[in-house]
Amino acid sequence: MNALAIETHSLTKVFSGIRGATRAVDGLSISVPEGSIYGLLGRNSAGKTTTIRMLMGLARPTSGSSRIFGLDPTSERERVAMLRLVGYVPEDKTLLGLTARKLFELNRCFYPETWSDDLARKAVERLELPIDTPFLKLSMGNKTKSALITAIAQRSRLLILDEPTTGLDPVSLDALLGLLVEDCTADGRTILVSSHQLAEIEQISDHIGILDRGKLLLEDRLDQILSSFRRVTATGTALPKIGPAILSARSEGNSSQYILQGDPNSFVAGLVSDGATVADSAPLSLNEIFLELCRSQKAEEPAFGEVQP
Repeated sequence: MNALAIETHSLTKVFSGIRGATRAVDGLSISVPEGSIYGLLGRNSAGKTTTIRMLMGLARPTSGSSRIFGLDPTSERERVAMLRLVGYVPEDKTLLGLTARKLFELNRCFYPETWSDDLARKAVERLELPIDTPFLKLSMGNKTKSALITAIAQRSRLLILDEPTTGLDPVSLDALLGLLVEDCTADGRTILVSSHQLAEIEQISDHIGILDRGKLLLEDRLDQILSSFRRVTATGTALPKIGPAILSARSEGNSSQYILQGDPNSFVAGLVSDGATVADSAPLSLNEIFLELCRSQKAEEPAFGEVQP
């Protein structure tokens, strides 16, 4: 079993406002294996950025705990040691008064033992970044590139990237994904990528966590997730509408279409033994799984993030 780069236990963040309290993160427990690329997926306002801010020690949890390589980000002493191990790209990538070149020089001073000029040069060439243009004059895509290259060249044990593809065109996006896979995980480094862009994250991730309304809906290896969901269409009489494996069911006449989660093969075998005919059975894409899980979560919770009395 791999050691864990990141682990959280019942991590919770409640914000108070004029309309009451809102659970931005609600009892989150995730495990990010060391050496993995972990995609933390969720819609806007799902709680991804709040989770990352707590991991980085930038926000204090209301309850629960988190550890990065066993270090507690809420402890002043341990947080300093933790930050030496982490390269972080926040959602807000605004840096004033710098060029990318100056940003690289500054970070080289902070990470003298791990910083790689060769990797920085390679990333600048691959991502076609104008390193001497003042940051305020850069496009959103080039601001994103500057922050990403800085984090990548630090060669930290862990990269935490919050919405890292903001403003990137398809060519730059392809180059970035290649850099993350080829140059960041080859030597055992870990990457946590937070995003609502499923297709691009699916290309590189081996572990996935799906977050919605502050709650973790699913976490597993990507291959395990893809193998545990299936769309099945069956015809017959008295077809079941609910069951442990049924995530959703839509019926019309004597035909039903099921979205199955968990052990779809056993459910299909049960249908056949009960006399039903299976007309179609197909796997779901990660995007389809994400949508089905979020619809299911929405049906169960009438109000987003509401703290129940």
